[in-house]
Amino acid sequence: MVLDADEEIPPKLAKKLRVIAQKEGEGFYRVPRKNIVFGSWLRHSRWWPDYNIRFFKKGKVTWNEVIHSVPMTSGKGIDLAAEEELAIVHYHYTSVEDYLIRMGRYTDIQAKNLIKEGHRFIWKDLVKKPLSEFLGRYFSGEGYKDGLHGLALSGLQAFSEFILYLKVWQSEKFLPQATTDEEVVREFKQATDEVDWWLTETAIKTKNFLTSIPHRIKKRLARKND
Repeated sequence: MVLDADEEIPPKLAKKLRVIAQKEGEGFYRVPRKNIVFGSWLRHSRWWPDYNIRFFKKGKVTWNEVIHSVPMTSGKGIDLAAEEELAIVHYHYTSVEDYLIRMGRYTDIQAKNLIKEGHRFIWKDLVKKPLSEFLGRYFSGEGYKDGLHGLALSGLQAFSEFILYLKVWQSEKFLPQATTDEEVVREFKQATDEVDWWLTETAIKTKNFLTSIPHRIKKRLARKND
C-alpha cells in the first residue's frame, strides 16, 4: 500500500484491502481518492473519483522519478468501487498560498517535460490552454456543482496552465512573436464563443431552459451577421 503524508485510509477501505490481500492479492488496484481542497470535498471538477494505483502485489508496479507520472504495471488491474467509504482521504490544498507554492514546483517540471517533447511556444497558448482547462473542469467536469469551490479551483487550474506556458516562453528567452490586433481579437472571439456554447449547454443540461434563451438568441444573431 502506497500512502502519502497528507492521505489517510478510512476504516471500510482498510477492511476491504485486508480482504483483498488475504483472498486475492494479485495484480494491482486503482483506489479512488476523496480530495479535500480548501476544506471541502470536490465531488466534481474532474477531482473525483481520481483513481490512483496504490495497492498491489509486490513486483507488479514500478514508478519512475517523474512527478505525477503513470507507473509501469504488470498483471491484472482492478478498480475499487467509486464510493466515499472506499476512497483514500486526501487533504489537498489547504490555502491559496499552499496552492501557489506547489503550482510553482509542478509547472517547472511540466514545462521541462513539454520542452523535452519538442513543444514550441505559440502566443495563442496563453489564451487557448487556460481557457480549455477552465471549461474542461467547470463545465465539462461539472465543477459548477461544487459551488464556489468548483469555480475557484477551475480558475486556479486555468491560471496554472497560463503560468506553465509562460515558463515555456521563458525557456525561449521571451522571444517576441508577431501578432496583429485582428489575430488577437479573433482569438478572443473564439474563446467567447466557446464560453457561450458551454453556458447554453449547461443551462439546458440543468433544465434551466429559460436562462439559455438569451444565449441562443445571441448565437443565432451572430451566425446571421457572419
